Amino acid sequence: MDIDADAPMFVISVAAELAEMHPQTLRQYDRMGIVTPQRSPGRSRRYSQHDVDALRTVQRLSQEGVSLEGIRRVMQLENQVRALQSRVAELSAELARVEAAGGPVDAARVFAAGIAGDVVSLARGQRPRPRSQAVVLWRGPGH
Repeated sequence: MDIDADAPMFVISVAAELAEMHPQTLRQYDRMGIVTPQRSPGRSRRYSQHDVDALRTVQRLSQEGVSLEGIRRVMQLENQVRALQSRVAELSAELARVEAAGGPVDAARVFAAGIAGDVVSLARGQRPRPRSQAVVLWRGPGH
């Protein structure tokens, strides 16, 4: 049985002990948005193993002389990378499913990106709506 590293299972006192920090430090990091735990229905903080690992990273960066604002930015970027890696894995799995099903990968599809960075697939001959201000990213062969 695998344990989900993102499952909120530690109360603040346990997370603080695992990270070798004072609980008040964890509260401060939460207020600053450096490490933000999930909340139980009663609004108490619940830390995951991933959160504890992040707290250890914060502690290491702090000992190396990085400012709290610098640490906040590093953690924000690490979370963004993690989310992007997860999305790549989802898309790779979807592509593998399509290819395994014997369905042709339509090389004539067009992909566009909206202002918010979202990517949409357009049918051949379809144009992005002007209000979305989408930019064509890739066209299959023959375009």
